[in-house]
Order: sequence, then C-alpha cells, then structure tokens
Amino acid sequence: MSNALAIAAVTITLRHLLQQRFDTEGSGGITVTTRPLDKVRDNTVSSGDQVNLFLYDTQINPTWRNMDIPSQVKPGETGHQLLPLNLYYLLTAYAQNDDFPEPTSHRLLGVAMSVFNDHPIVTSADIRAALPATDPLEYDLDLQEEQLRIDYQPLSVEEVFNLWSTFQVPYRVSAAYEVSVVLIESSLPAKTPLPVIKRQSSDRGPILQSNLLSPLPTLVSLQLPNQQASGRLGDILTFNGFHLDAENVVIYLTNIRLEISLELPPLGERTATDIRVQLPDEPVNWAAGFYTVVVKVTRTNEPSRTTNELSFALAPKILDIVPRQATADANGEVSLTLILNPQVRPRQRVALLLGDREVLAQPHPNQTDSLEFRIANVTPGEYFVRVRIDGVDSLLVDRTVTPPVFDENQKVVIL
Repeated sequence: MSNALAIAAVTITLRHLLQQRFDTEGSGGITVTTRPLDKVRDNTVSSGDQVNLFLYDTQINPTWRNMDIPSQVKPGETGHQLLPLNLYYLLTAYAQNDDFPEPTSHRLLGVAMSVFNDHPIVTSADIRAALPATDPLEYDLDLQEEQLRIDYQPLSVEEVFNLWSTFQVPYRVSAAYEVSVVLIESSLPAKTPLPVIKRQSSDRGPILQSNLLSPLPTLVSLQLPNQQASGRLGDILTFNGFHLDAENVVIYLTNIRLEISLELPPLGERTATDIRVQLPDEPVNWAAGFYTVVVKVTRTNEPSRTTNELSFALAPKILDIVPRQATADANGEVSLTLILNPQVRPRQRVALLLGDREVLAQPHPNQTDSLEFRIANVTPGEYFVRVRIDGVDSLLVDRTVTPPVFDENQKVVIL
C-alpha cells in the first residue's frame, strides 16, 4: 500500500523512464524536467533541448473510493477510506533555437510518447530503479498491489486552451496522459473486533461438489489442520485433486510480494487424489503472508506437467509476549515485545491487534523475530493479543478442543 509520498514517487518514476530512454539513445544534452508551464524555460533552466512532464491535475478514482484496503481489512472490521488518485500529466518538448532550422521538439515529443507507449504498466522494478537509493524505506509505491497504468488522455481544443491560457505562456504541441490508480493508505487505524467462534446448530457450513474431472493434474482444494483459517510452520497441508500420482512430485510455494520461492517434497504415501506436505519449521527462510502453491508432476516417458495454482495464508505464531503484565510509563504508554515465528522481513507491515485496536509495530530495518509495540491510552484489564502481518492474522482460536476457545497463551494484563 502506498503512503502520502506516492504522488512524488510516480512523477520521479516517469521522469526516470524518460531520461533513461534519452540517455540510452545517446541523445546527450536532453534534460527531463517536472516544472510548471510558466517556469519551464526561465533563466534557471538551460535553453537547450528539453522535455517537461507537468502534473496538471489529480482526481479521485470513483471505483476505489469506497473500497477497503486490500488484504488489510477483514470481513466484520471497519477500515478508513483510502485515497485513490488518478494523476494527469502534460508532456511537452522544447528545442534549442525554437526548432530552427529543424523541428527537433517534434522528434523529442515522439520519443517521449514512445516511452509511455512501451510502458503501459509501471512495474515495481521500474519504481525501485527510479527512487533514491539513500531512502529505500521512505517510498512504498513499489509495494502497492494494484499496478499503475499509463494511458493516453485526449484533450479537446477548449481544454487545451484553458490549460495553457491559465499560465499565460505560448502554446506548445503536447500530449496528455493519465496514470492510475495510486492508492494512498489512511493514517487512521482500523477497528478489528474479535472473531466469532461459535455457529448456530443448524449451520452445516459450505458444501462443495465437483463432477467434472480434468484429464490433467489438477488441484481442487487445500485442507489445513484443525479447520484453521491459515497454516503455520510445522503444519501438515493436504492437497486434494486429480491425477497427482507420479514417480516424481514436487510442491512449489511462492510469495510474490517478498520474492520467496521454496520447493518441498510430498510426505509418505500419496494417491491420485491426495498428497500431503509439511511446512518445515525454518523461521529464517519463511515469512508470514500469502503464498501460491503449484504441484509439478513428472511421469516416466511423459513431459512434466504443472497443476493450477491454489493460495493459502501462512500465519505468524506468537511464541512469547514480554511482559505478560504491563504497566503504563510516565507518558501513559504501554510497551509490549512479541517474539514471532517466522521472522519478520524489513518491509512487511506488522500490526498488533489488542482487543479491538490496531497498533503498528515500531520500525524494524532488519529481519527479526522480536518486535516492539507501544500502545497509548490503554484501559487497564485483560486483553487477547493477535498480530497481523501483511494481512494474515496469528491464530487466536484454539480449535483442538470442542467447542473452540481463545488461546490463553495470547493474553496480556494491562495494570
């Protein structure tokens, strides 16, 4: 999710794409700027060849306006509106000697438009390459799940006249573009009530039925231990499907956001419809979050085949809470330290859910299993604790007993 610096990050990225293209083609001396129209050719800027990218408007994206933050707000929780923006840029080229004797600005404008045509999608790699390397954690635009799109924006004669006349500068042939959508997260925390752990006696839950079998290896469902919503390191996962029996079977698990790719062998006996795999308890190599799973099946004298993807959530586990009984300091803050499994990566979003409150973790620039949380204005009492990492909650409900109960090991007392 992007922060309030996202608008600047988009402008820097677009400028970098343009400057990189001109530098690669050996067109030395061409400067890419992001100045307002009335300041483009003032005395502080060279009068040579120049391409200017001007952000002339921002508008709310109506599709995203009333949507909750993806992967951060669960059903039954109350989140605050995010700020979804469409950004509008004017691309203008200027040439030395005002295009005499050759129309150099026309060539520059064509090259610049070609750059945006070649980059209809701004990737995370493009953003990381453009942003300052000295402050990699300052900008979060590359972590936004929704990709940025660059689209040509046709302007009417009236719109063009109004735009240029506002700045009272001579008109230049330009091209307008829309960049969407930039999702800026609210700085206010979400309300996160405790989950419901009992169902009505007449509620049998969902019933799944499939009558069409694929001729290729196919994954249909994933079973987690004790009807858990998420898996944890050490758990055994059972995959159900068709044509999963072969001499060589490998399970691939991928976390795209954190660029984690792991492969695991299946456990023991396997059939055409069921295979099992155990998540190894290796907290350094794993990270809490969402993973995709595919199975590669290889039979003798046949090409390897890969199944469809299934997804599952790897939940963090709270190993310890220090202290179990906490007292507010002189500033009225309570400090809690959580020991977690697996370890937390530097750019993961971590929040403590204390009762129905969400509290972000203190900065953690290095991979660690220990995180500190500071909570202000806490009413004394007993609280159940959860931790949410990249949208996945630790498992508070103990389903090994009937009826299920809250895990007493995840309780703290505020004095």
